[in-house]
Amino acid sequence: MKITVHAVGRMKAGPEKLLADRYFERFAKSGPPVGLEFSGVVEIAEGRAQTANERRREEGQKLQTQLQQGTALILLDERGKSFSSEDFAGRIGLLRDGGRKALVIAIGGADGHDQSLRDQADLVVSFGALTWPHQLVRVMLGEQLYRIATILSGHPYHRS
Repeated sequence: MKITVHAVGRMKAGPEKLLADRYFERFAKSGPPVGLEFSGVVEIAEGRAQTANERRREEGQKLQTQLQQGTALILLDERGKSFSSEDFAGRIGLLRDGGRKALVIAIGGADGHDQSLRDQADLVVSFGALTWPHQLVRVMLGEQLYRIATILSGHPYHRS
């Protein structure tokens, strides 16, 4: 299953980008043996509309262009459900084992995700009730994807 990260906003050079890239590289190397192929990060510019609803809609329409027929969608959102790493790995494993060929994991803009995306998402995930800067969310997602690959492969990186 090909996994693409869709992110609203550009990540500037700095320690957060270096750390996110390190985890995405680890995932890219450890994912293929368990059927997970990293397709990279697609960045889009933040919406420029006047209202939050219009910005969410504009950003959501850009994400829709990436969603081919049968692509699974996971949204990262502070109002989503919190999972343990094992449960998150299990959910992604179920999508893979259920025959999904592609997965897009979306990090929304400052205003969150459009309701139309929330309605079609396979899963809405929270990294906790706290609000996180988008740069740190990208780091945490990269680490979790790497962790998921190690959990699914039985590698000892994840000690539960």
